Order: sequence, then C-alpha cells, then structure tokens
Amino acid sequence: MKQINPAIRLATLADAPAIQAIYAPVVRDTIISFEFEPPPAAEMEQRIAKIMARFPWLVAEQNGEVVGYAYAGQHRERAAYQWSVDVSAYVHEQWRGKGVGRALYDSLFALLRRLGYYNVYAGITLPNPASVALHEAMGLKPVGIYRQVGYKMSEWHDVGWWQGSLQPRCDQPQAPRSVDSLSEITLNW
Repeated sequence: MKQINPAIRLATLADAPAIQAIYAPVVRDTIISFEFEPPPAAEMEQRIAKIMARFPWLVAEQNGEVVGYAYAGQHRERAAYQWSVDVSAYVHEQWRGKGVGRALYDSLFALLRRLGYYNVYAGITLPNPASVALHEAMGLKPVGIYRQVGYKMSEWHDVGWWQGSLQPRCDQPQAPRSVDSLSEITLNW
C-alpha cells in the first residue's frame, strides 16, 4: 500500500467534527473503543480542550482533510506517575495502512520527549493486529493483558497493555511541561 506523508499539527477545537467523524464508526462498529455510543462533536470538543490543557493532541491532514489523530493523556493520578502518559491514535478507515498512524506517533513521541516525559503506555482491545503492529513498530513492548475486562457487542474482551520508553532515565527528572509552555512547536521531525 502506498505510504503518504501527512501534515501533522496541534489539534484545535474546530477539528472536533472531523475527529468525531473518525471516531464514531470505531465506537459504533468495533470493539476497539469501549464506549457504546459515539460522542457528539461538542463532547469531542470538550475532550480536546481538557487534554490540551496539559498534553498534546495532534491531527494528521492530507490535502486539507483531517485523516487521523493521536493524543497523550494522564497515565495515573499519583505524583510519581507524572513522567508517564497513555497514548492513543485513530486513523480514518480510508487512510489506514498508509503511514498516518506512524507519522502521528513519530510527532507525538518527539513532542512528549521535549515536554519531559519518559514512558508511554497503550491499551489495545484484543484482537487488533493493526494496532499491535503500530505500537510495536514504535518500540512499545507487551507488558500484560487484562483478561475479559470489557463487555461489548455481546462478548467479553481482553485489553493488552504495551509500554515504551521515550528517552533515557535520569536521577533528578524535572516535572514535565504542558504544551503551551513551548514557545515554538515544530512537528514532522
């Protein structure tokens, strides 16, 4: 399949309808998301605002169309977890397998390093060979499986967890910064 080189940028609230259009069929038609009903665009706008207050949310564009998105979020609440994030990526079904997910994660992971994060985690509803392949291509390794943790579409489903390292550890890490603390953000490294 032909790979593309999408433009990657920070999401804005105006991207909510395009993001909702990518996410809705995942919720409605698959086990990948454990939500039962697709959230409306207004809810996606609120989610973007909440995430972007602290973490990056990126979109991929091809010919001016949003074709995918990826974001990081809080891994756990306790202070000692502050250097770790959970990551997710979703690609429009017509653009899957063309390098969009990889481009998003390349930019997201580079930005997370600049912000001072060290660890990335991803939960993947199983089976999902495409998502497993993407995360493993990014260097994440499987660390465990929550067996039959979610019930959707009349079945119990496992969620596998993958872990990756963004940068070497140091003895005295500085607290991670928020996206708005960077004076200049360059994507597509």
